[in-house]
Amino acid sequence: MVELRTDVLVLGAGMVGVGAALHLQKRGRDVILIDRHNQAGEGTSFGNAGIIEVASVFPYMFPREFVPLLQYALNRHPSVRYRFADLPEFLPWLARYYFASSPERALHSAMAELPLIRRSLIEHEELMTEAKVISELLRRTGWLKFYRSDATLAAAVRDFERAKQYGVAGEVLDAKGIAAREPNLSGDFAGAVYFPAPGFVPDPGGLAKAYAALFGRRGGRFVVGDARTLEQSGNRWRISTDEGSVTAREVVVAMGPWSDQVFAPLGYSIPLNVKRGYHYHLKAGGNAVLNGPVLDADQGFVLAPMNRGIRITTGVEFANRDRPASPIQVERALPRARALFPLGEPVDAKPWLGARPCLPDMLPVIGRAPRHPGLWFDFGHQHHGLTLGPATGGLVAEMMNGETAFAGRKPLAAERFG
Repeated sequence: MVELRTDVLVLGAGMVGVGAALHLQKRGRDVILIDRHNQAGEGTSFGNAGIIEVASVFPYMFPREFVPLLQYALNRHPSVRYRFADLPEFLPWLARYYFASSPERALHSAMAELPLIRRSLIEHEELMTEAKVISELLRRTGWLKFYRSDATLAAAVRDFERAKQYGVAGEVLDAKGIAAREPNLSGDFAGAVYFPAPGFVPDPGGLAKAYAALFGRRGGRFVVGDARTLEQSGNRWRISTDEGSVTAREVVVAMGPWSDQVFAPLGYSIPLNVKRGYHYHLKAGGNAVLNGPVLDADQGFVLAPMNRGIRITTGVEFANRDRPASPIQVERALPRARALFPLGEPVDAKPWLGARPCLPDMLPVIGRAPRHPGLWFDFGHQHHGLTLGPATGGLVAEMMNGETAFAGRKPLAAERFG
């Protein structure tokens, strides 16, 4: 086989990798996109609630209140579950996550991510327009978070009031307001917070594929390959693919929860871990309509009206990334979801399992690899891979081209972990 040569290799064809590839391509770079799957959007980007979350100013930090901490410890919180056998592996990381979630550090993470959050929907709108899918894959529904107790609603309203200081729009609804917006929901609700600004994507995997198709139409190449074969050869990088060896001057690691397969062998000790999650599709029952995604905050799941059906998305499972699926959270959530909204027959044969790539401070790693010229990092987007992928793609492309970056480099750099 003939050796392929290019300017930049982007490893990972999820939302993050495709976003980086498109931004580099716009800057005149010759880019080859590499993934282990034979098409884009088949990994973590395939399974989420479909929300471009411009209202999520504050990342998902470790709670500090006693009651939820006790529920987590006893494995009884509906939104979080851990596998006891994997707990020794996770405890050191959870400790770092807890300390990174102090009020001061959590605010630092929020302010570091804020420019990315504010840029996210803008970037998606531009790419969807260019890919000619904006009319079919972007819905202006916003999303609804509702609460079943006065205590959880009061805490949510306090968080909303704080977020309003940073430009987040929203509305606090009572039970009648919830019924007016989503008349097919049933339950005893203390209230809700409605956020109108976030976009909703009814086919997240399809959106990643549409962006990859745009990349291809503009001359980009997609190649199936194994990122674990990456090696440095002089001033170039080489990787083995189904089409033979590919070399490039620069490489972007955008492999989400599998990024450690590249950075760890190169000697980087970056505390990347995963929060696993599941989704499952069912038909809507009868003529019931769900207008947009809704979070049942107290019962720990999201319902979203996807093209494939109503998608139920679980909270977090702390377990080894490569363990077999254990969809207990889906099984527990299903009867609660059926009580909330009329659901019919399943669409999927079994629940889908994915892994959210997380760092303890809930910030991605974006920027140059400290000890390897030509190697760049773009991973660790926690719960916001769909939201932030195109925005961080633009940021890493700015850095690689020596442009003025629109967000701070230092809080996102790999060096923050020593």
